[in-house]
Amino acid sequence: MPGTLGALLSGLRHDSAFWRRALTAGVTRGPEPWVRHSPPVFGVFFAAALPEVRRRVEQNLRRVRGPRSRVADMLDSAAVFATYGSCLTEALLLASGRGYTVARRSRGVEHYRACAAAGRGVIIVTAHTGGWDIAGQILGVVHPEGVMLAMQRERDAEARAIQDAARQRAGVQVVHIGDGPLDALPLLNHLRRGGVVAMQIDRVPPGMRSREVAFLGARWRAPEGPIALAAISGAPILPVFTHRLGFLEYEAVVSPAIWLPRRATEEERDRAAAAMMGAMERFLRAHPTQWFHFTGEGPVEPAGRRENKRRED
Repeated sequence: MPGTLGALLSGLRHDSAFWRRALTAGVTRGPEPWVRHSPPVFGVFFAAALPEVRRRVEQNLRRVRGPRSRVADMLDSAAVFATYGSCLTEALLLASGRGYTVARRSRGVEHYRACAAAGRGVIIVTAHTGGWDIAGQILGVVHPEGVMLAMQRERDAEARAIQDAARQRAGVQVVHIGDGPLDALPLLNHLRRGGVVAMQIDRVPPGMRSREVAFLGARWRAPEGPIALAAISGAPILPVFTHRLGFLEYEAVVSPAIWLPRRATEEERDRAAAAMMGAMERFLRAHPTQWFHFTGEGPVEPAGRRENKRRED
């Protein structure tokens, strides 16, 4: 019985295959009013049903925009989950074959054009924000060599397969990293062909090296992957973050590129990590309810606190 209950609760998680299959069926056969208006409702349902995840979201909101009233926390948290539901649905809708297209806006696109003109490929660093799963599809239309999305494997293998299939139908190649030291080889080869590699920096995959940087008033871990890849390939790092404006309408905010020499020093790597996380912080300050950071990752604990915890354990 406990095993059956655990399986049921696992299947009801926001990232489970059950919900991905339900969403896929809905966007494939559902009428437009349903696919347009129901996802925010399901998102708010998840906010109510998952108190631990909701607590993490509220913590993130306080880090981004400072302390506010309990009511404001609840409303902003609901907005995060509602937007997440809409973005997830619209990513599947674009790959459904029903003829839907995305309306896109961009700020700072000149930074992307300057990077592409250098002919070394482009390393886009992004985060789990509104429309991040659609950004690769948008860029794949304008970049002839295509987009390769590097990401950590999701917890649910079946849910991952559903989402990866939708990305591939939209022309986005997916490479899962964090399993071994050779994971980066396809990314490096893609860059050498002049392609675009997109990597998320708001989470550090298991086994990936990281650097401590100042972020949201604390010390956080920035993944080493984009920095190492830039130093090896010579490709620039380009921070690009997206947010949802409305139904199938998104804006991409492009920051100035970060260039690293082939033999970058530790200080140069630290500056690159600080620059890419600084770009993300500026974006989140402007769009606090568009960050889908549902995991337990947070600020790095001070050394003294970590030592005390080890003694307690």
